[in-house]
Amino acid sequence: MSSVTASRPVVVTRPEASDGPLSRELRSFGLEVLSWPAVSVTAGDAGALEAALAQLDGFQWIVFASRHAVAAVLDRIPTPPAQLKVAAVGRATALTLTQRGWPVHVTPAEASAAGLIGAFAAQWRAGEQGARVLYPASSRALPTIPAGLRQLGASVTQVEAYRTEGAALDVRECRAWIERGGLGAVTFASPSAVTELARALGERDFARLLEQAPPVVIGRTTARELAARGLSATVAESATLHDLALTTYRLMQTKA
Repeated sequence: MSSVTASRPVVVTRPEASDGPLSRELRSFGLEVLSWPAVSVTAGDAGALEAALAQLDGFQWIVFASRHAVAAVLDRIPTPPAQLKVAAVGRATALTLTQRGWPVHVTPAEASAAGLIGAFAAQWRAGEQGARVLYPASSRALPTIPAGLRQLGASVTQVEAYRTEGAALDVRECRAWIERGGLGAVTFASPSAVTELARALGERDFARLLEQAPPVVIGRTTARELAARGLSATVAESATLHDLALTTYRLMQTKA
C-alpha cells in the first residue's frame, strides 16, 4: 500500500491495546494510529448469566451480538447443547463462534440488529412460534433484538454478559490534537464509543474533532448515534474491522 497522509493519524476509539486488531489493520494500509479508547469492557453480572446458562438445555436459540458476548458464554459453556441453534449479528462474531467449534445457523447479510430480525423473519417456521431465545448482551444493549424477536413470537431472555462503560481518556492530550488540527479520521466500532467520546470531550470539542477528522463507523447503528448529534459518517462496506480499516484508508486517499 502507498503511504497516505502519513502525518495525519487515525483515531481508534474501540477498547483495544495499541497493537489491537483494528490498529493492526489500519497500519497494514500504511496509516498512523492514535489510541483513544473511549469505552472499557468488563465482566457483567456473572450470577445472572450463569443461572441462564445452567438452563441452556431449555432454550432453542441463542443470539450473539458481539464477540464479547461469545467470550463470556463460551468460557463457561465450551460445547453447545445439541438442540441449540445459534445466531450471530455479523460475520466477525460468527467467525469467532465457528473457530471455537460452535455452529452458526443465522447470520444476516447486513450486520445489524434490524438485519438479524429480518433474517429470522425470512426463515422462521410456524412451529418455532414461542421458541425460547437466550440473548446474552452488553449492559447497554439496545432493545431492537429482543423486541423484534418477540414480535416474531419468540420468548426472549436477555441477560447481561458484559458491561460497557466509559474509559479514562487523557482528555488534555485529546484536546491538544484537536487544537493542532492534525488528525485524519476517527473510527467508531460501536454507538457506546460515540456516546463516551462525546461525554469525555464535551459536545463542542467533539463536534470540532469530527469537523476536521471525518468519522468512519462500522455499521448503521453507530452512524445513527452520530446522526442524532447532527453529524454524518462514512459507513464501512461490511461490519468487520478489516472493512472499517479499508474504508478509512480509502477516505484518507481522497483527502491526500
